[in-house]
Amino acid sequence: MAFDIRSAFSKMKRFKPHLLMIMAQMCYTLLYFITKASFNKGLNPHVYVTYRHVLGGLVVSPFAYFLERKVRPKLTLALFLEIFLLSLLGIGFTVNMYFASLRYTSTTFVTSMVNTVSSLTFIVAVILRMEFVDVRNPRGIAKIVGTIISLAGVMIMILYKGQAMQRLKGDLIHIGNNSTHEDWIKGSILTVTSCISWSVWYIMQGFTLKKYPAQLSLTVWINCIGGAQSGVFTVLIQHKPAAWSITSAIDFLSIIYGGAVCCGLTLFLQLYCIRHKGPVFVTIFNPLSTVMVTTLAYFVAGEKLYMGRILGGAMVIAGLYALLWGKEKDQECINTQQKSVLNKEPGKQISSPAETEEIP
Repeated sequence: MAFDIRSAFSKMKRFKPHLLMIMAQMCYTLLYFITKASFNKGLNPHVYVTYRHVLGGLVVSPFAYFLERKVRPKLTLALFLEIFLLSLLGIGFTVNMYFASLRYTSTTFVTSMVNTVSSLTFIVAVILRMEFVDVRNPRGIAKIVGTIISLAGVMIMILYKGQAMQRLKGDLIHIGNNSTHEDWIKGSILTVTSCISWSVWYIMQGFTLKKYPAQLSLTVWINCIGGAQSGVFTVLIQHKPAAWSITSAIDFLSIIYGGAVCCGLTLFLQLYCIRHKGPVFVTIFNPLSTVMVTTLAYFVAGEKLYMGRILGGAMVIAGLYALLWGKEKDQECINTQQKSVLNKEPGKQISSPAETEEIP
């Protein structure tokens, strides 16, 4: 019996990263509905981003201080300016546009578009010669075909609406009326632009982490600096002091949940899984949030679903998995080559470039 218990515990431990990533995607799924309801009630998306990231930085800061005291490098002026630019691109620009697009579109559309970030990051990496594509083997072909399919799915989602699926008679959860804010052209432009800048942000993170490898401390800096930048931007475009006041319970809940859970707890779950399984493993679970959001949006919140956006979303996910398959096979090939070199030269150590991935 004791052997069976140990065996069961060992199996559960092996699947721990899988369960943690499922939990993380569930957290993000709930985030979309809470923020959507809050925006429909009148909360300014830029005010939300400011409060959320300042709170997220405060939540993570104690863990960063105690866990990274011995590994945190000295923060020079040049490094601070680099983190300032990283925060400006990632939060001041990307996250503000991302949540603003949620106000003008739907949760299903936004979560489907997020899956294109991996493909866009791949394109940027190829342009910057950080990613090598060998068109003579199935790995390279899979990455190219996956990227093309994913981008084709985006174009279908934007340009083709299609027939609406019949809605349910009643909404189990009412997230507010969005008819006064809906603007699909404006929302699509904001979403696509945020995904492109999000991809560039991932590339920049790789450079900054080489100079400042303390991930939790870097997260605190990005959250706090980005939150301050967002605050300045919001003051410039929103001159009414009343916009900063929290007038309803859903506004308070969306800020607390977005900051403490999604910028705090969920980030820890992702860092743990990246450390033990790698960033490709984490990315594979991203479409799970799309599926859960689409299901809840239709069956629970009564959101309209259109055939064009369902078809486009399916193509985006299919392209994403083709791209990830190619990248994973590339990594397996690199690992095999490294093991071969180490076997020939036992005293030689080879390190592969560190990778990082973060979700707003």
